[in-house]
Amino acid sequence: MEDEQESIIEEEEYEDSDKPLSTRYRPPFRSARMQIQRSNVCSRAYFVVVMVFFHLYILNVIGLLLYVHYNNGPGDLVSGDGDTSASVSQSETALPSPTPASKELHVEDHRQSFSLPRIEGIRVGHVQQVSLVPDRTHEMRTISLKPLLFEIPGFLSEEECRVVVQLAQLKGLMESQTTATSQGQEESNQPLLSLSTEEVFSLLDLNQDRLLQKQEIESHSRSRDGTWLNPDNLRQILTGLEACPTGMLTLEDFRRVYDVSQHPGRQRRGKLRSRFKQRSKHTWLYQGQGSHHVLHSLRNRVTSLTRLPSTLVELSEPLQVIRYEHGDFSNAHHDSSPSHSETTCAHTRLAGNTSALTEVSCRYLTMLFYLSSVEDGGETTFPVADNRTYDEQALVQDGVDLIDTQETCGRGNLRIKPTAGTALLWYNHLSDGRGWMGELDEYSLHGDCPIRHGVKWVANNWVNVDPNSQRQARYQRLVAQRNQAKPGMEEHYQPLSHSNLHQDL
Repeated sequence: MEDEQESIIEEEEYEDSDKPLSTRYRPPFRSARMQIQRSNVCSRAYFVVVMVFFHLYILNVIGLLLYVHYNNGPGDLVSGDGDTSASVSQSETALPSPTPASKELHVEDHRQSFSLPRIEGIRVGHVQQVSLVPDRTHEMRTISLKPLLFEIPGFLSEEECRVVVQLAQLKGLMESQTTATSQGQEESNQPLLSLSTEEVFSLLDLNQDRLLQKQEIESHSRSRDGTWLNPDNLRQILTGLEACPTGMLTLEDFRRVYDVSQHPGRQRRGKLRSRFKQRSKHTWLYQGQGSHHVLHSLRNRVTSLTRLPSTLVELSEPLQVIRYEHGDFSNAHHDSSPSHSETTCAHTRLAGNTSALTEVSCRYLTMLFYLSSVEDGGETTFPVADNRTYDEQALVQDGVDLIDTQETCGRGNLRIKPTAGTALLWYNHLSDGRGWMGELDEYSLHGDCPIRHGVKWVANNWVNVDPNSQRQARYQRLVAQRNQAKPGMEEHYQPLSHSNLHQDL
């Protein structure tokens, strides 16, 4: 059997030896098959890589959408304004106007969480088209990023400017509370009531034990008629009290602390820093239901431009109209106030913390309207606009304080000449990153240069927002409930009348 197999093998080998070499050589067939297999492997690897990158792209898109969604805040304030989270249009498209504001405030409007839309500045010089009135668009130009500041020419017509001025004259203007002293006169920091240090100590010392305690200062400071103590004074007094080992102030200790509180600049840099001073006349004009149609239309345009919920705008301060005559001015100041644990916003005091030390103004943004042009002077100045950094020490240059617009108006980084009908919009606060109002923007420091020739008429609209969104919502619910019992916004302003906060800053 084995011999037969061997013979068969030998015959096959012999037959193969008789065939030509070319017919017996088969390596090329194996090489082609190997190439086909390698090609299949490369195609499969390429497909896997493409699919990995495709999935990564999809994940990035989803992540971007989630970021945009949550970066816009927890939700929009519902007040009948429609979609308030839409972004501002670019330079070639018009900003869509929201639906008309609701006529009444309802308790149901405050169930959802809040969000504050914010216009993007893009860059200095960027122009956006905004639609505020039918059949017309306005150009809104970014003129500063720190603070975020916009200029809108032709926001008011010549006739509207004239009507607002006439309404202010009809109501009557009053002198500003903070009037600057003339040159050569000794500056006085004493407010309307002239009180000695001993008298102030006695008024604060409620139990008359000749020792001043923290509870006594807090209890008295909540009085609305304490015009001789402002938030800065109180903060300095409390700081001095807390520095005492006993936690109480004697009359001698109080003399030292009170002197520092009256002249904070001397302790800081050996020079009395200018306090906010203004010389002008002003009045307030109601813009709610029953007001002149020009005033009502102006408020609606503010709502459309800012895209803020109409409830916030309606519950904010009335329109302030100011007249600057020859030599009148206002030193540089902030329209709003920084948030502190011992303060509460004046406009939400109904829902505020009862243990708050004092009330301050909380203004998310400012809209300033030029009602007249000025022949010479009267520019609105932003001394530190678009500075690389902000430092209070840098406000003093060559021994002169940039806050003093009488002396240093020409040194301001940004000056805007008044032109009738033009409006300015700037944000007094930064965003907190969650769609609500954050810290005070120090770069929003601004003032008015002295009038050298002519008369300057301006108007201010402030939108009041509490840094605490829950307190803001609680305040709006209280107002809505009160309005159900007493309909009419005008009645709301009687018990909740806004004091002249702009003058007191």
